[in-house]
Amino acid sequence: MIQWYPGHMAKAKREIEEKLKFVDIVFELVDARIPLSSRNPMINDILKNKPRLLLMTKSIMADDYYNKKFVNELSINEYTKTLLIDSINGLNINKIVTTAKEVLKDKLAKEQQRGMKPRAIKAMVIGIPNVGKSTLINKLVGKKTAIVGNKPGVTKAQQWIRINKDLDLLDTPGVLWPKFEDQKIGYNLALTGAIKDDILHKDDLIIYFIEFLKENYPNSLQFYNVCKDDDNIDILDTIAKNKNFIRNKEIDYERVYDLILNDFRNIRLGRITLDR
Repeated sequence: MIQWYPGHMAKAKREIEEKLKFVDIVFELVDARIPLSSRNPMINDILKNKPRLLLMTKSIMADDYYNKKFVNELSINEYTKTLLIDSINGLNINKIVTTAKEVLKDKLAKEQQRGMKPRAIKAMVIGIPNVGKSTLINKLVGKKTAIVGNKPGVTKAQQWIRINKDLDLLDTPGVLWPKFEDQKIGYNLALTGAIKDDILHKDDLIIYFIEFLKENYPNSLQFYNVCKDDDNIDILDTIAKNKNFIRNKEIDYERVYDLILNDFRNIRLGRITLDR
C-alpha cells in the first residue's frame, strides 16, 4: 500500500468543494494512457451530481484502440461526455466548448427562457498532478497563462482564467488520494510521471513495465534490440551493454531505468495504454 498525501493536496480538495457552487461544469482531466488509474476515486464524492466533461489528455501518446474503447465506456450519461484531446497538437481542443454546451443544454435553455443574456460558461478544471491541466489552459487561451511543468505539483493555487466570451476557467492544483491500495495504480501513476519518480523503487517499477510490455506490446522491446523471451534482468543487462551504461565494470542500472522511463514518456516505444 502506497501512502502519498501532501498537505497542499488536502487544502486543494477543500477548496474544490468550496468553489463548486460557483461553476456550471467540471472539466475532469485524465491521462489517456491511464484513464482509470488517473481518475481520483474521491472526485465522485466531491462532485456528486455536478455536470462533468471528461477530457482524456495526451491521447496521441496512448494506444488508439484503447482510446476509442475508453471513450465509449466512460461516456456514462448526458452529464458525463468524454472527449479525446491533445493539447500539444490541438486535437479536439475546438470541440471542448461545444461539448460543454451540450452537457449544459437544459440549464442554458432555462436561462434563455428567463430572458437572461448569453454568458460565458464557468468551468472548473480538475485532475491529478501532471495530467496536463496547465498545458490545456495555455492552448485554449493561446498564450502562456498557467505555469507548465513536466513534474507533479506545479499548480499551487486556484486561479480564474478568461479564455474567451464563451468560457471562463477555474484552474485547480492536482489532487491525489490518500493511498493506492492497488499497486498497479501506483506503478501506472509513477510511469506516467503523476507521482515523483523517487516515491517508488525504480527497479520494481521498471520490472513491472517490462513484464507489461512483454504481455501487451512485445514489439516495443525491439527498440532496444532485445528478445522479449529473455529474462527481465538479461534484458536490462543487454540494454546497458548496448548503451555502454557501465561504471567501474558494473552495470549502471539507474541509467537504464531512466532511459526506459524517458523512452516511454517520449513515445519512442510507441503508443502505449497501461490501463485495461
